[in-house]
Amino acid sequence: MKFIQTLLIILLIFFGLRILFRLLSPYIMRYLAKKVGQRFQNMAQGYGQQNAPSEKEGETIIDQVPNREKRSNKNVGEYIDYEEID
Repeated sequence: MKFIQTLLIILLIFFGLRILFRLLSPYIMRYLAKKVGQRFQNMAQGYGQQNAPSEKEGETIIDQVPNREKRSNKNVGEYIDYEEID
């Protein structure tokens, strides 16, 4: 008898939590969606402020000039000029 009583209590709790979760899930999802939206909005605002240009519009600033070494290999071969034959 004790086993059946324990089994019924477990089933009652299981189905009770299931019904309760179905009733509360829309509110939980709405709350989570609002929190995620706020987090994305805060990240976007922080990104916009972080990357704000401090220079005037149209001003060009070069931080580093690329190293340009022009080396030509004189031993690449012989140039042959081809002509078309009609």
